[in-house]
Amino acid sequence: MKDIITLGIESSCDETSVAVVRNGREVLSNVINTQIAIHTQFGGVVPEIASRKHIENISDVTKEALKQANITFSDVDVIACTYGPGLVGALLVGVSYAKALSYAINKPLVGTNHIKGHIAANYITNLKLEPPFICLIISGGHTHLVHIKDYQNFEILGKTRDDAIGEAFDKVARVIGLGYPGGPKVDKLAKEGIANITLPKTRFENLDFSFSGIKTAVINLHHKDPNINKADLCASFEKTVTEELLDNTIEAAKKLNITKIALAGGVSANSYIRKSFDKLTEQGYEVYYPELKLCTDNAAMIAGAGYYEFINGKTSDLSLNAVPNLKLE
Repeated sequence: MKDIITLGIESSCDETSVAVVRNGREVLSNVINTQIAIHTQFGGVVPEIASRKHIENISDVTKEALKQANITFSDVDVIACTYGPGLVGALLVGVSYAKALSYAINKPLVGTNHIKGHIAANYITNLKLEPPFICLIISGGHTHLVHIKDYQNFEILGKTRDDAIGEAFDKVARVIGLGYPGGPKVDKLAKEGIANITLPKTRFENLDFSFSGIKTAVINLHHKDPNINKADLCASFEKTVTEELLDNTIEAAKKLNITKIALAGGVSANSYIRKSFDKLTEQGYEVYYPELKLCTDNAAMIAGAGYYEFINGKTSDLSLNAVPNLKLE
């Protein structure tokens, strides 16, 4: 079977990324131009600035990805780009560039769901991982518990009813003065603390999540006592949200009689969450997650997801548009 080279393009938020991936799993290059330093001064991502920087960077990032992969445009078989969900202006830069490139070099185009990309990051790190499995997608914008039946057949088992978990991390970090990006900063400070503060956990009859209550509880505790031990508060917050993630994931695994569990998304880089899920191996579960550089937004994961779309006969025409609120099918 002929190798398929996918050029992936990701611009859903504040990372301009282009990657070259062979057969959906072998990364030949994965160039990421991050804007964290720019947005830190504003305490979060400013959509207009992110879009402008994508325009400035995308051509150079593409050239560098091709250079690192030691290929030319003629070697590319398919172009995969994120078309949602994400910031509409940022998405439009990547989608427009991908469409123009597809037309110019006469290569098929595949519009790719960003959330599917996070799932596909596991295939790159874990070459032997195949469906079916349960995937917990935890990021700044998403919290989904998904049954991956096969590469193109997903069933959402549960999702957040309010804040995404990454959003909760960022808001907690902002309130207690840690700044942006909040997730890594909370994770670092929590290592210095003890989880000795009782915080609320929300449970539903189904497998949905809620992080608004615990976020509000942390904020109120800090407002009532600005001198509260911030390390202990972070450790307690981290422990409580992790328990909620574990409870729902284990319940889903038992219901479906599935022993393979994967994590995905930026929050899956959290060290406490990883260690907690690693302990599930003692109960007979197999636990997978992407290497750290593939947890956050990157184009290799988009190329991986796009590859599986492409070999299953799915392509997009030049009417493809950005869909900021795109749902997981």
